[in-house]
Amino acid sequence: MKQIVWIVVFCSMVSTANSQVLSAAKQLFTHDDTLRGSITAYRNWWDVKYYKLAVEPNFVTQSLKGTVTLLFTVTEATYKPVLQIDLQDSLPITSAVFNGKPVIKYMQRFKNYALFTLPQRFFKNGMQQLAIGYAGTPKKAKNAPWDGGLVWRKDSLGNPWLATACQGLGASVWFPCKDHQSDEPDNGAEVTITVPNNLKAISNGELTAAIKKGDSATAYTWQVNSPINSYNITMNVGNYTTINSQYNGEKGVLPLTYHVLSYNKQRALQQFEQVPTMLRCFEYWFGPYPFYADGYQLVETPFLGMEHQSAVAYGNKYKNGYLGNDLSGTGKGLLWDFIIIHESGHEWFGNNITTKDIADMWVHESFTNYSEVLFTQCQQGKDAANQYAYGLRRSIANDVPIIGAYGVNHEGSGDMYMKGANMLHTLRNSINNDEKFRGLLRALNATFYHQTVTGKQVEMYISNYLEKDLEPFFQQYLYTTQIPVLELMIDSAKLQLHHRFTNCVEGFTTRVVSTIGDKQFAFTPSNEWTITPITLEDVPFIQPKVLEKQVYLRVNQYPWNENLLKPSAPPMRLE
Repeated sequence: MKQIVWIVVFCSMVSTANSQVLSAAKQLFTHDDTLRGSITAYRNWWDVKYYKLAVEPNFVTQSLKGTVTLLFTVTEATYKPVLQIDLQDSLPITSAVFNGKPVIKYMQRFKNYALFTLPQRFFKNGMQQLAIGYAGTPKKAKNAPWDGGLVWRKDSLGNPWLATACQGLGASVWFPCKDHQSDEPDNGAEVTITVPNNLKAISNGELTAAIKKGDSATAYTWQVNSPINSYNITMNVGNYTTINSQYNGEKGVLPLTYHVLSYNKQRALQQFEQVPTMLRCFEYWFGPYPFYADGYQLVETPFLGMEHQSAVAYGNKYKNGYLGNDLSGTGKGLLWDFIIIHESGHEWFGNNITTKDIADMWVHESFTNYSEVLFTQCQQGKDAANQYAYGLRRSIANDVPIIGAYGVNHEGSGDMYMKGANMLHTLRNSINNDEKFRGLLRALNATFYHQTVTGKQVEMYISNYLEKDLEPFFQQYLYTTQIPVLELMIDSAKLQLHHRFTNCVEGFTTRVVSTIGDKQFAFTPSNEWTITPITLEDVPFIQPKVLEKQVYLRVNQYPWNENLLKPSAPPMRLE
């Protein structure tokens, strides 16, 4: 008598998946969304080289006044072009000087944008300078960092405490800029923040000056030497004390600086001992820390956290886990501080490698979420890492595709975190060679060092590096909400394992490891039934089990049904 087990992992119907792929495109977007999210004719002829920002916050009125000087080059010859500056409408522009000449009369203001029609001819590669003065009351964040804006608080001693968090919403919430991820100032930025003498101002990079302004204020100037995305430029003001340390890394000595509220110094000294361990782990997997020229800082903030380049926002209350909780539900995440690990992981994926369009934010969040898995492995071993990755799946919604709509500042599903991490975990186990996987991660950071990229560039680079056509793999996990369906049948009479993937995009495949008894074997199913031989000694063990912690699958068991070997509906095609 044949002893057979059939294991099936269910997916959504093909028609449902197709409609979900198009869901973002069906949303209604406005002209403002296009101005914010596209490289329009007002943006495509110039390239930002440097921001010089000077700002003074007023803690009584919760307002700002400041100036920004943009240095930029012309990328194509043009005559009387329109130049778009992004600044949200609660911040009126008070002055505008272009190459030494006032140009505010050439400005038109439309909600969150200022359009300057410049009455002259420009030649390619010419360096230009635009200085803008502004003042007003910026948007306050209601639930930073998710909604974005400025966070005005007081610490427990009643001292003013201010921080910025503006990813998605955009840096134009607090200073004039070209507010698009694709254009980082190649030569960095200078940020000067003037605050009362009882407070300190912290920004990105290195503190180069602290100059007294009369008897009541000090201007702190910070220099960023690396390209930096505008949403990563940060302003933090508080009654800070500074802790200095260093890390001996792959590129030499890296300064470590921690800015914390004065009464939290002892807690910080203990909690931030995790930083060198984190850096050692991530340099092993990802390559050298990308910003040795600017140092590494943690800055205590009145919100949970943010990956501000070289000045990581920290608000995890000096607890391990995510505010004391483990997002994986396994307990593995309670042995490290989520914000230190996750937000620092963004220094490689998000800050070093930045996507041109927020629709591709999976490049930031999937890899960074997977950095949690890798840190768990560095700290607790590979089995713990497998458990942590598997535990993250409980938060996967499969609501809409991970990829958002392009050109309108629209991100896709929050599944870019947990599902994206499990996609990469599946890819890693498909490779079945951790040294090759580590080489891939390091090569990504070296090849796209300090660059902005598209998601497709990253997909193609991975395919080329691994010498595999991974387009169907990425389509499956990034562009649909389907979970791949794996069907297994064991025919004990013929000593055959039958396997295939169904209800998936055409060409989808990944390596799968299964067990029969205490024996493991690997196979790579396709969209058609394929046979893998088994031995007579495998037959008594009729409960084969896919090692689910290694691939993103659900497993259900069914009895043998020979009719299932008949051809099924063709795989789904994504246009």
